[in-house]
Amino acid sequence: MSEGNGFSQNAMRILKARYFMKSEDGEFLDESPSDLFSRVARHIASAEETTNEQKKWENRFFKLMIARDFMPNSPTLTGSGRDMCLSACFVLPIEDSMDSIFQTVMNTALVHKEGGGTGFDFSLLRPAGSFVRKTQGVASGPISFLKVIDAATEAVKQGGTRRGANMGILRVDHPDIEEFIELKKDGRTINNFNISVAVTDAFMDALKENGSYSIYDPFLKKKTGKKKTSKIFDKIVESAWAVGDPGLIFIDKINEHNPTSGLGPIRATNPCGEQPLHAYESCNLGSLNLSNLFAPKKKDQFDWERFKRILQIAVRFLDNVIEVNRYPLPEIEQTTKGNRRIGLGVMGLADLLIKMKIKYDSPKAIKLAEKIAAFLRKHAEAESSKLAESRGSFPNIEHSTFNGKPMRNATVLTIAPTGTISRIAGCASSIEPVFAFEFTSKIIDGEIKDVHPLYEEWRAKNPDKPLPDYFRTAHDITPEWHIKMQAAFQKHVDNSVSKTINFPNSATKEDVKDAYLLAYELNTKGITIYRDGSRAEQVLNLSTEPLHPEERPNSIPSVTDKIKTGFGNLYVTISYFNQKPFEVFTSIGKSGYSTMADAEALGRLISLALRSGVEPKDVIGQLKGIGGSEQVFTEGGLVQSIPDAIAKVMERHIGKTKTNAKDFFTVICKICGASLPDEKCPTCPNCGWNRCSGT
Repeated sequence: MSEGNGFSQNAMRILKARYFMKSEDGEFLDESPSDLFSRVARHIASAEETTNEQKKWENRFFKLMIARDFMPNSPTLTGSGRDMCLSACFVLPIEDSMDSIFQTVMNTALVHKEGGGTGFDFSLLRPAGSFVRKTQGVASGPISFLKVIDAATEAVKQGGTRRGANMGILRVDHPDIEEFIELKKDGRTINNFNISVAVTDAFMDALKENGSYSIYDPFLKKKTGKKKTSKIFDKIVESAWAVGDPGLIFIDKINEHNPTSGLGPIRATNPCGEQPLHAYESCNLGSLNLSNLFAPKKKDQFDWERFKRILQIAVRFLDNVIEVNRYPLPEIEQTTKGNRRIGLGVMGLADLLIKMKIKYDSPKAIKLAEKIAAFLRKHAEAESSKLAESRGSFPNIEHSTFNGKPMRNATVLTIAPTGTISRIAGCASSIEPVFAFEFTSKIIDGEIKDVHPLYEEWRAKNPDKPLPDYFRTAHDITPEWHIKMQAAFQKHVDNSVSKTINFPNSATKEDVKDAYLLAYELNTKGITIYRDGSRAEQVLNLSTEPLHPEERPNSIPSVTDKIKTGFGNLYVTISYFNQKPFEVFTSIGKSGYSTMADAEALGRLISLALRSGVEPKDVIGQLKGIGGSEQVFTEGGLVQSIPDAIAKVMERHIGKTKTNAKDFFTVICKICGASLPDEKCPTCPNCGWNRCSGT
């Protein structure tokens, strides 16, 4: 079902929740998609030199977005015309000194405040246990400072709706690599970070020979030993199989194809891994909707002429963003304008293949993907070169592979995840297959049903027929074909490609190992995998002993608190046994039988957990921060839901806890509490929040 301009009900819900501008009183200043895209088009076109040119390009930019042929990244939609940062991707340097480390912490907070995601390479920090001459003590190591940035991110996101996301990278030859690899296996650590190991060609060559490789101490600036390659690789595979982290960054391949290598090596990427960047560099992204280019009467059933026209407009749009952008740091502005990287990508590939009746996991699909990517690269670079003739080449061109010929942008293509913007556009995310054709998301007192429109249309016409085999979901496709699709685009993408390699729950560690080796062999720049259900499974397996609830004594002391919720006053009774919380009873009046039943059920389940020996802080961690439809401010701050209210009461008596395991393991939206599909970087169908990008 569609609303104005062809935008679906879910798209409109996301636009209102995330992108429409509001007054201080909370009233919508943007009342329709036209208002939003007019605001964005006008702001981006203001980079043009004359009034006539501004009006001309404002009209073209508007038509591109309102037709859902192109969508810029979320910060551009949110921040245009509001004196905000429009970039999504940043990399910040972190060097081996306390001054640098805590300057980076502050800079990270400034970037996250503007809605950006940040990447860091921790490989320059001395390993844990190293001598510190000034204090005569020992260094705590890179992982301790990674946790400092994670804590700072947590603090910043508690203060607003924009939630920072990070990528932490450590080179495979760093002395602390083993601790880094297993950093997220416990299910509780650094929930605001994705992590990846920067794997070198030397490591991969040694792996083929089942040999050893050298460990390099960045503080001593020398090799300090060797590790068995297979042992480290097996640790990476085991952890990725268990919880989806770490991914791999093939750092030598990134630098081999880095067009600005004269500025030094690239060490890190943005949180989703698709955007390698120099220190203090940012990039703005946007994606073209391939689904809209289906043309059954044209060559390849694809409108190549229209594709060329819209990608040319999109290149100019993204180049303009660099000019009108508001940068969080002067160093970022300088580096970004020096290289003028843009990241034009695609979305809706899965929809296009369904319309063409081509299986996603087929040689025909891979061939088409390569042709689309090659066409995009050729004409995007040509448009960038054309812009350079009138606007000038990027200032750092003499340090690049383009030295001697005009080029406006050091890079032009990036395949980003596009979770939220593809939902607005009404198409599948990025180059991913459809996750599921029908998905029901539960929120308090309601459900949101997400049905893929092409699937819905086919079912309506063919109610009793089996689904054709070209309707493929992520879990119908073997990891090998996921990687082949990623590699097909990577052949022609000058930045990188974000792609989750989905595994069934039954996949083995050997399956994950084979995928990592294939990704390297096919010249991708990185890989991230996710085994279905692995994170929830990991939480269940944190304790290997079976749990048995203790019997309740006849008489135990208790305390009852009242807390205001959006459904009325909630009364929470905590009973104690052996000086520890033992049971929780909840009651809420005048709110309807359904809400009363939900509150009672929560109390019973919490009591069962506590009587079975689960730590109260772990219970709080699962409940705290769950969003709901009826949020309310009270004397203790914002109460987001009944579970959140119970957590707040428990914290009054037990003390504050930083544990928030539910954010990482249960697939629940941080913003509205809706259930999400179980994948690496799910996007909420209700409000558009994305777990990996944090936006």
